[in-house]
Amino acid sequence: LLEGVTHPSTRDRTSRFNHRLCVMMQLSYTAIAAIAATALLVLPPQATASSAVASRGSMRGGLSAQALDRELGEAMAEALGCGGRVDAEKLRAIERRLEPMWRTLPKNAGGNIDRRSLRYLVHRHFNRASAIHIRGFEPSRPAHDDAWGNDILSAQVPAFVESVLESRHRAESGFSLGDAAHMVATLEQLIFDVEGSILEKVYRKHRVRTEEPVSRELAEQLLESYVLHWMLDADAESVDLLVSNRSLLEASIPHWGQLASFAHGQVRALDYQRRMAPASTAARGSARAGQNALSPQFSFEDAHSMAGEITTTFASFWESECTVMKMQLVEMDTHRTGRVPLSKFYGTGLDADWRFGESEEYLRELGALDETSWRGKQVIIPNYIQAASNCIVSGEHYRVCCVNDCEVLLDEIERKVAAPTARPETILAVVGNLSSHISVDDDAPPHIDEALRSQLAQISEAHSGEVPIHGRLFAQWLHYVFPRECPFPHKSGSTSVSAPHEFGGEYIASNVEMRRYAAEANASEVPAAMGKEELQWMSQWSPEEELVTDHLAHGLRAPWERSSVAVGAGIFLVATALGALGMGGRKTFAKGGGSGLLPSYERQKEHFV
Repeated sequence: LLEGVTHPSTRDRTSRFNHRLCVMMQLSYTAIAAIAATALLVLPPQATASSAVASRGSMRGGLSAQALDRELGEAMAEALGCGGRVDAEKLRAIERRLEPMWRTLPKNAGGNIDRRSLRYLVHRHFNRASAIHIRGFEPSRPAHDDAWGNDILSAQVPAFVESVLESRHRAESGFSLGDAAHMVATLEQLIFDVEGSILEKVYRKHRVRTEEPVSRELAEQLLESYVLHWMLDADAESVDLLVSNRSLLEASIPHWGQLASFAHGQVRALDYQRRMAPASTAARGSARAGQNALSPQFSFEDAHSMAGEITTTFASFWESECTVMKMQLVEMDTHRTGRVPLSKFYGTGLDADWRFGESEEYLRELGALDETSWRGKQVIIPNYIQAASNCIVSGEHYRVCCVNDCEVLLDEIERKVAAPTARPETILAVVGNLSSHISVDDDAPPHIDEALRSQLAQISEAHSGEVPIHGRLFAQWLHYVFPRECPFPHKSGSTSVSAPHEFGGEYIASNVEMRRYAAEANASEVPAAMGKEELQWMSQWSPEEELVTDHLAHGLRAPWERSSVAVGAGIFLVATALGALGMGGRKTFAKGGGSGLLPSYERQKEHFV
């Protein structure tokens, strides 16, 4: 199996014939892998691990663990990548980007991570690098759901990872940093292949052969059309309608002129690179000998490369729109709680442009609604910004969303802590001196009051004096330290990943509903001098812990197993808001309220994501 997968001789993305042949070969690998997966399922657990390794070893006359790791890496890269082996330098570059987060993930005795941690690492990497949310890797998945499920790996090569890579690692040693780098490289290639499929469809629509080069003007038209198909690929009927009616296109998609200019800019950038650095562009295959600089030509591979650039840079291009949206919400957050009353949210939606129009039901599904405050329902700013209704691209396999402002903070925390857990005083010192926060929203250090210090101490009591960096409670604490940047972490499984067109109910609020709430705006106002404690702004706090892995649990006892912890006064409601992903919609945000008293840990429960 490995020999056949590792050395296919027909994978060269520079040839359209070879690309199609490679796709067909993947179907064969899927069938072979499915057989292997079935064998793994029917064998006893002990036999599964030993037999799998023994059988693979016998294929090559007995491979060492290091050799098998190398074979598996090559097999995964080639079987999923459709483009040959992953370049070693590229893998090292990916490892360097992953390493700060990797150091803070809990490891097993062999220094490796489990499957849930791998999924978490991959999601964070793509979210941080390109604001890409890969379907099936979202942290909103239910606890203990460790199947790959509905993700691009399962869709493109349904059984290969399960039967060849994961079964061996899960049974024996977990996943190494190198495995994680291979996973990232594989997903990058699969995304690139998906883009190629969309681009081929665009070429067919324009009646252009993929084997023939095109002029700069036609390349710009193709890339513009590609962006539209890429953004709305799931709705082919709407795409055809918009392509045929330019006025309707510009009226239907906000800022379409800027989006078209962004696509044209990719063509102009490649043309400029060719003229300024012909040697390096020729080395990358994007410049050809004898080409007329005054009449540039662009191949399908050039267009495919530019499509890839669009995916990885689109979030940065669209960030100005996300920033404008966030600033509108921040202006309404007069008490710096990271929340805006639903009445103000809809009031702005009625008076402003296309933003802030999601229905109450959909906001709840998105996990963007706080319903625990005495002030009434509120929209949580960072949860709303990260919600699927604000993902400008929502495809079958991934979404491109607004940049997560919390990621830059987490990156600095992870680099400075460099361990899976830390003592409260260490975290307070790190968080209180984050340089990255200055560039996010404010130029002042975060205000960590006595209530937040006490809360952090209580979290550490649940973990023998240490705070897990990748636990739900720390993420919740970080949300209240940076309420406008870090999303509130709902319990896993309580949020969904439905785009607007996937949402079962009405995802746009009616004018009647919006006006009804907007009429209550004055009633929701509170004096500017009222403090957060009086607002009871932490009413949404939930004392339930969730860890990304169970490695931290060994040898630890929850506080109720040792002694009773003082119970804070009052009853704290747990929000059951749900989080979904999608595209388009209107926007505004909510102000948080809640009790100034801290919730009790007497009945705290812990489970793993």
